[in-house]
Amino acid sequence: MRRLGVALLWLLWRLLPATALGRLGDGLGVLLHAVAGTRIGVGLTNLRLCFPELDEAARRRLLKAHFRALGRATLQETVSWWGSREEVERLTRFEGEEHLAPHLGKPVIWLAPHFVGLNIGGVRVTAAYAPIVSMYATIKNPIINRLMLRARTRFGRGDQHSEMYSRSDGIKPVIRAIKKGRPFYYLPDMDYGPKDAVFVPFFGTPAATITGLSRLTRATGAVVVPCITRQEGGGYVTRFYPAWENYPSDDVAADTRRMNAFIEARIREMPAQYFWLHKRFKTRPTGEASLYE
Repeated sequence: MRRLGVALLWLLWRLLPATALGRLGDGLGVLLHAVAGTRIGVGLTNLRLCFPELDEAARRRLLKAHFRALGRATLQETVSWWGSREEVERLTRFEGEEHLAPHLGKPVIWLAPHFVGLNIGGVRVTAAYAPIVSMYATIKNPIINRLMLRARTRFGRGDQHSEMYSRSDGIKPVIRAIKKGRPFYYLPDMDYGPKDAVFVPFFGTPAATITGLSRLTRATGAVVVPCITRQEGGGYVTRFYPAWENYPSDDVAADTRRMNAFIEARIREMPAQYFWLHKRFKTRPTGEASLYE
C-alpha cells in the first residue's frame, strides 16, 4: 500500500505541472481534514491556546485552511523529490539573500521553523548552497523517509554533498560541520520532551522548548539567520532575515524566549501555514495536566 501511494505521487508529478499539483493539493487538504480524526482535536487545542481571541468558528476555518496548505505542500513536495534543479528553482524563489551573503563560508545557523513549506525550502537552499547540514526525525513510512533524505542531499557541489543526521546521532557531527562553514538548517520548534529544554512562553502558554539554538551558537560562534518558506501564488518564497544581533546572550532561557517570539511573529503573518497538528504543548511542567485530553 505504501509503495502504491508513492507510485501515485510519482505519476501525478510526471503528469502535472507544479501549479496544477498545488490546486489538486487544495482538494487533498479537504480530504485530509475529513479523515484526520484525533488530529482535528490537536489542531483546535493548539489554536485555542495560541489564538484565544478567535471564536470556535474562526478557529475551525483556520484549521481547514491549514489542511489545504498542508495538502498543497504534500503534492508540490514531489517536485523536490524528483524534479530537476531547474524545476526546484522555478517552484521556489529567494528573498533576502543579501542577509545571507556576508556569512557564507562562516559558521551560520539558518533558523527554519515548521511551516508547511519547510521541506520544499530545505531542498531549495540545498540546491543553491550545498553542502549544508541538517537534522531529521525518522518518519514511520520508510519509503517516504528515504525519499526525503535523498531530496535533501541529492544536489551537491562537485563531490561535496549535504549531510543529514538523525537526532539519535547526537549533536557532535553537526558542530563539526558548522565549524567547517556549512550552514545548519535548523528546526528547533517542536516539543521533544523535557531533555535539554526549558519552559518558555509560546503565544503565552509555557512550552517545552529545546535550548539548542542558544547552545549551538555559543559552541560554534555561529550567527543566526532565520530562513522561512511560505506559500505564495502558485509556488513558494524562501526568505532570509537579517542576522540576529547580540545573540546568544548569557541567559539561555532569554535566548529561547527570543526564538519563540520571533516564530510567533512569523506565524501571525501566515497562521494557516504553521504546522498545527503537532502536540506543541505535550510536555507539561510537573503537576500540570495534559492540555490534549
